[in-house]
Amino acid sequence: MERARIIIDCDYVKSEIDDRVFGSFIEHLGRAVYEGIYQPGHPTADRYGFREDVAELVRGLDIPIIRYPGGNFVSGYRWEDGIGPVEKRPRRLDLAWRSVETNEVGVGEFCRWLRKVGSSAMMSVNLGTRGLAEACNLVDYCNISGGTEYSEMRISNGDREPYGIRTWCLGNEMDGPWQIGHKTAYEYARLAEETAKAMRQIDPGIELVSCGSSNSEMPTYPEWEAETLDRLYDYVDCISMHQYYDNKDGDDESFLASGVKMDSFIRTVAATCDHIMAKHRSKKRMFISFDEWNVWYHSVARDDEFMATHPWQVAPPLLEDRYTFLDALVVASALMTIIDHSDRVRIACLAQLVNVIAPIMTSRDGGAWRQTTYYPFETLSKYGRGRTVEAVVSSPTHNTRKYGEVSDIQALVTRNDREGTLSLFVLNRSLGRDIDITAEIRGAGDLSLKDYQVFASGDLGAVNGEGDERVRMEKGCGAKFADGRLEAKAGRASFSMFLFSAQREL
Repeated sequence: MERARIIIDCDYVKSEIDDRVFGSFIEHLGRAVYEGIYQPGHPTADRYGFREDVAELVRGLDIPIIRYPGGNFVSGYRWEDGIGPVEKRPRRLDLAWRSVETNEVGVGEFCRWLRKVGSSAMMSVNLGTRGLAEACNLVDYCNISGGTEYSEMRISNGDREPYGIRTWCLGNEMDGPWQIGHKTAYEYARLAEETAKAMRQIDPGIELVSCGSSNSEMPTYPEWEAETLDRLYDYVDCISMHQYYDNKDGDDESFLASGVKMDSFIRTVAATCDHIMAKHRSKKRMFISFDEWNVWYHSVARDDEFMATHPWQVAPPLLEDRYTFLDALVVASALMTIIDHSDRVRIACLAQLVNVIAPIMTSRDGGAWRQTTYYPFETLSKYGRGRTVEAVVSSPTHNTRKYGEVSDIQALVTRNDREGTLSLFVLNRSLGRDIDITAEIRGAGDLSLKDYQVFASGDLGAVNGEGDERVRMEKGCGAKFADGRLEAKAGRASFSMFLFSAQREL
């Protein structure tokens, strides 16, 4: 049996974890909104048409912020279409996903749903087909208490209190040629700068996120970040990152090591931000909003064909990946990587939340259920808050085709002083061998092992379905903990969580 050693010193705190790294994303795409969160007439629908079975599963993930309404969709969206009497709202062509948007759900309905699930909005504005004026009008509608045309419009639509949306995205993936209203770095930065300044005139307390590269393979990456931030540095708080991971070539070992690629992406963007900070002689630190990340590849070819041959449908079934156990391990690795970079990543959004490349799925006439990816996200969201602690890992390695030599063991340690707990998360990225784990915890005083959970399966391709959630976190067994020393086994291709409770303040 191979052995790995993890040294944990609770005095070596790395950074505070912003709870918003456990965020998600709802776009007007496929069945995310209609037949996802909203379906009047469904047996579980409330009086506003929102599905309670879906809301219950969303609440189980404890998501503090949800990005809306896109995504590619936002670059052609007229937000005014989604307010006022529902029966008078126009139906529009959505060019991004070649669908028909009914506008039954708009900003008001979405904010009502957010209150239902205990979350807050991260609102995107359209800088593709629209611009500064429309963005300002939306801020007025959402955040001004009254006395203006747009705030009074909100009040007349039934919402007397402003929504108080604090976080705003200045467009979406504007570097991408696929984006409606795609712009060069100069064009985008010029528009985003003036829009940011004007939006802050209306509400100085808002937080703004500028568009970074759509992924690390873009030919303009990372020059896009450098050029846009050179103009935007004083006007925004975060720059976005987007990345999806796939296993189209069936290279399971490289796929499971995708966290290595994410780590490099974050470090490069952070370094680019720091370069601009130095260039501007600024004391302000730019943070990262990793507001689209997930595994996505199962449905791509099918969806391309479907949109080409069956356009202009309402809520067509798009991007409905059925996630495997292996996919869920990659999600665990990615979220562990994001949390470990909490010194720079302040917001992160699993894209998306319901039906569309999502941890939660629904059937039109049936129930809602958890995909495999739900479980590691739920575990990290529940036990991974507080502060990150340095973990020094000595582990066997294995070779991957894409990333070279990779450590078998990926580890993350967090401490939650409010709860008096310490959490150790261990991912065994080896597909071929179990690893004996020895973890030495220093500087924490008397600890007890309060909980031990394992996410494992003998079938990398196992999936969950409605009424058949076979892949889930299970109670672990066989771990021994005494005198600050943990002995346990990390099975091949597995994710584990060890929760320690302190007898005194950490």
